[in-house]
Amino acid sequence: MTLSAELLQEQTRCIAHEIRNQVSICDVYCEIIKKHLIKDGIENDSISRAIECIQTSVKMISNSLIDLKSVNNYSPQNCEISALLLESASLGCVYIHEKEIKINTLVKSDGLVKVDKNKFLACLINLIKNAIEAIDIKGEIILTASVKDKIATISVSNNGKPISQSAQKEIFSEGFTTKKTGSGLGLYICKNNLSAQSADLKLVQSTSKKTEFQITMPVL
Repeated sequence: MTLSAELLQEQTRCIAHEIRNQVSICDVYCEIIKKHLIKDGIENDSISRAIECIQTSVKMISNSLIDLKSVNNYSPQNCEISALLLESASLGCVYIHEKEIKINTLVKSDGLVKVDKNKFLACLINLIKNAIEAIDIKGEIILTASVKDKIATISVSNNGKPISQSAQKEIFSEGFTTKKTGSGLGLYICKNNLSAQSADLKLVQSTSKKTEFQITMPVL
């Protein structure tokens, strides 16, 4: 396989993974609607068929994404760090579902960063989603931002299950996962996407009390 073919294959996998994350939101909301209908004792064939069609479409899209072929383009723009945190927290809430989890944001100091907003948000949401999955039933996720010496630091921490010492060494490797149904691409894509935007992602700590991922990048 040539180098260009390898790059295209990698881009295909990464893009497919990101689209799958967004499409999965449709499936989550379908499940929420179905549970509300059952709880309220509502029977409606049209709604049931619509939900079934949506979930079927989601599966078809997910299966078809393997054939996706595209190039990976970046569209950088100036964004406020606080706005990025608030929007990612709002979008990430969809994954909480029936758990008792609070997502709190703490902006110690704000600033402007030049990023591809959609890709940057996708990385933050992926970190939030992982944090939610690490919490069994009840817990807290904290998004923190600060700026010092023209460097922005954004952290995503949670008080869920810690990452094992052995897994911590491989956490950003392509194909590595600790989940039964994981693809091993989430954090790998996040790190690469952030690196392309002059940002660095690292795991700061993971103990029984706190797991923290940190993004550092220059501010404008």
